[in-house]
Amino acid sequence: MKISADLKAFQARLGHEFKNAELLTRATTHSSLSSATRPDNQRLEFLGDRVLGLTMSEALFQADKSAAEGQLAPRFNALVRKETCADVARQINLGDVLKLGRSEMLSGGRRKEALLADAMEAIIAAVYLDAGFETARDMVLRLWGERIEGVEDDARDPKSALQEWAQARKQNPPRYETVERTGPDHAPVFTIKVVLESGESEQAKAASKRNAEQSAAKALLNKLEAENG
Repeated sequence: MKISADLKAFQARLGHEFKNAELLTRATTHSSLSSATRPDNQRLEFLGDRVLGLTMSEALFQADKSAAEGQLAPRFNALVRKETCADVARQINLGDVLKLGRSEMLSGGRRKEALLADAMEAIIAAVYLDAGFETARDMVLRLWGERIEGVEDDARDPKSALQEWAQARKQNPPRYETVERTGPDHAPVFTIKVVLESGESEQAKAASKRNAEQSAAKALLNKLEAENG
């Protein structure tokens, strides 16, 4: 099966040349374009999620042999969550080669976090089926790269940590306000401000309210830590 020039270039970015090109085509086909003769990537997504999970479980288990389950679990969650998968997908420009239906294309599907994350999991499964677990694992470890080494910081949920900070000082929970929403409907940008009862505040922008809230909370935590040593 011949593949397009775009998919050939994507293989180079991915670092894997498929023996079975049909797997790559399927992994990049969204359900909005699927048909009886063109299967989508949902089944591959299911498998890829498990391959990713095993890869990260093994990597974390081997990296810190003294870590308890309670330490490993948040690190694992940080590495396999949708936001991280979507970030890796953007790193290799996966959105550029996705096959989408017209309505999904018009609504900015190539930039949607959930869609990119699902497609990234499908790609992992496709590599696994094409070349086996070791090849898929090596690819995941290479693409996730420094995220694995720095996972301790990412595993810390900023919103939860900020709430704990406020509770320890007998303050009410932090308040999150939507300052601004810009951009078209298919690609919005939210500016969120977080405010503590004691008056400290910070704000951040992101493509979703959740991410903007997390970024604002992290910025405020960093500010508080700097001020309090």
